[in-house]
Amino acid sequence: MNAPAPKSKSATPARNPRAAEADETKANILAVARREFADKGLMGARIDEIAEKTDTSKRMIYYHFGSKEGLYQAVLEQEYIAIRDSEAALPILDVGAEEALKAHIRLTFDHHFKNPEFVRLVMNENILHGSFIGNVDGIKRRSQHVIQGLKAILDKGVAEGLFRADIDPVELHMTISALSFYNVSNRYTFSTIFGYELGSEEAAARRKEQVVEIVMTWCRKG
Repeated sequence: MNAPAPKSKSATPARNPRAAEADETKANILAVARREFADKGLMGARIDEIAEKTDTSKRMIYYHFGSKEGLYQAVLEQEYIAIRDSEAALPILDVGAEEALKAHIRLTFDHHFKNPEFVRLVMNENILHGSFIGNVDGIKRRSQHVIQGLKAILDKGVAEGLFRADIDPVELHMTISALSFYNVSNRYTFSTIFGYELGSEEAAARRKEQVVEIVMTWCRKG
């Protein structure tokens, strides 16, 4: 009688509990650091305060990230990965050019509105003259993906006879980002001066569709 075949082992090894704990610790540190850097900037945020608000220690923060600057750079990387990954997930090749561009604009607007910390982090990095963003791993490669995606949408729109042929995808990205950014970056000053609550869901929904129409009007063939 043939011996029974041995049971096959799982192709994926069991997760190391210590590795999982380390990942959880890093995620907790990044979440707290994100709020601290967004509220106080790189110069104002303190590792002592970040450690107090996490489930770990100052020593462990330095172990994982090396320095306050290393932690700040890791937060930047996490933020840019989040928005670039969400943009890359859009099914732009499966729909018409207008629908694809509208989806991209709405996603960009919503991401900014729902993540005001991202906007404040970008503002802080510009105060620092972009000193750290260039060192974020893969930032230029990931950013080129969004430009390539917009170029594909524009090319499809031109082929469909809908879009102008002279639009630079980098300039299109800049326009979409600027219109989405302002609603968060100037929320408090604008609301105070004009009595118009930019932070409300209703105002954001109206503004989002206005931004969609502004960008689409610019892109459409006359």
